[in-house]
Amino acid sequence: MKPDRIFPDWPAPANVQAFTTTRVGGVSRGPWTGFNLGVHCGDDPADVAKNRSTLERVLPEPVHWLKQVHGTRVVENPPPPGTESGQEAEADAAVSFTPGRVCAVLTADCLPVFLCNRRGDRVGMAHAGWRGLAHGVLQAAVDALREDPSDLMAWLGPAIGPGVYEVGSEVTDAFAGEFPTGFTRRGDRYLLDLYALARMKLAGVGVQRVSGGGFCTFSDVRRFYSFRRDGVTGRMASVIWFNRPAHTVAAAD
Repeated sequence: MKPDRIFPDWPAPANVQAFTTTRVGGVSRGPWTGFNLGVHCGDDPADVAKNRSTLERVLPEPVHWLKQVHGTRVVENPPPPGTESGQEAEADAAVSFTPGRVCAVLTADCLPVFLCNRRGDRVGMAHAGWRGLAHGVLQAAVDALREDPSDLMAWLGPAIGPGVYEVGSEVTDAFAGEFPTGFTRRGDRYLLDLYALARMKLAGVGVQRVSGGGFCTFSDVRRFYSFRRDGVTGRMASVIWFNRPAHTVAAAD
């Protein structure tokens, strides 16, 4: 089966290319069945390699995968693998100012945040779970783009939805009252709206053009991997790049 892709619905310039994979397609089996792209989740490395090879057929160059740790480090112009500087970097975001250079993150409930500027010559991708959002990963990614935030836009990719993302008081405490409307009490637990939290964080650093946020990885078993739902599971990839420097402003308000 041909792998499935979700393309952002946002006012990005035409030369900016981006999508999120789903679990549909691929050769992985067992709890990873489908198009698993994660190498650290227990799947057969040969199957992951085949899936990654399939992905790279639709990309301009191989992906520099990150070792994601729920932190705030950002890799700039991630070099292709196979070079000394192209080894897996411990980071949770990447930005690119180079045509064809792919920024990518892996998720299975955490939020992939796509970023680009209005000219279409700066792009970025961030892995934003609640820890990353608390620590400031979106601010770090926006800062790394070295662009006026008012000229940036974001798209929020598939993540666990607000109706099912149950968290404890350690999460509410992490935001120290800055996000009181984003939590719904459920007994001694809370439901967290990860999308609303990301929008708040982006607005706080000046990014006002924000789209997306309409998926739930936990609820859609057929289409998405979900760590919270399944425990042992695969990973989807979110990727972004631009094909060439844009010469004019190509995005509308």
